[in-house]
Amino acid sequence: MGMRATSATRYQMRVWCVAFVMWALVVVGAASAAELAGITMPESISVGEKTLVLNGLGLREATFLKFDVFVGGLYLEQKTHDPNKIIQSQQMKQVAMHFVRNVDAEDLRNAWTKGFEKNVGGNFATLSDRVDQLNGWMAKMQVGDRMTFSFDRNGVDVNVKGSQRGTISGKDFSRAMLSIWFGPKPPNEGLKRGMLGVER
Repeated sequence: MGMRATSATRYQMRVWCVAFVMWALVVVGAASAAELAGITMPESISVGEKTLVLNGLGLREATFLKFDVFVGGLYLEQKTHDPNKIIQSQQMKQVAMHFVRNVDAEDLRNAWTKGFEKNVGGNFATLSDRVDQLNGWMAKMQVGDRMTFSFDRNGVDVNVKGSQRGTISGKDFSRAMLSIWFGPKPPNEGLKRGMLGVER
């Protein structure tokens, strides 16, 4: 009887240990990623030699019907809710756009051009050639496709659907592009506030 009881106890302990490990893995996985609209993004990424942390996730909604277009994620060296610090700082940062709706390349080009025009005002003329360069790299985005923009003190690296398209130089361009999301006239407030980490 004693031996049977000991064996049963050991078996129960093994079951509990396995269950605990599985629970711990689930908890750790949940803590290392964030989710919005069915899209999961990691809490931290490596860009060059820098480790960036997820500042927030926001949802781009279009038209009065509020169609979901993409989930935007902002990664920073240090978290902040201040949009001016994000625009003006020279720290490494990345904006990731994960599409949840198909979008034609021409619609993307129009959106970029309007976004720059609305947020930089009279300075658009000095940026127009580089906006054209950005627009030339656009492609039709389908559900599940990603687009990322990695900003450093020299400019922005553009990656479309896993393909490194190139770098657009100039602090003025980087700040202008960041102002599309974090300036006074973002595509929608929910996207801005979500990536700022003040709304989920």
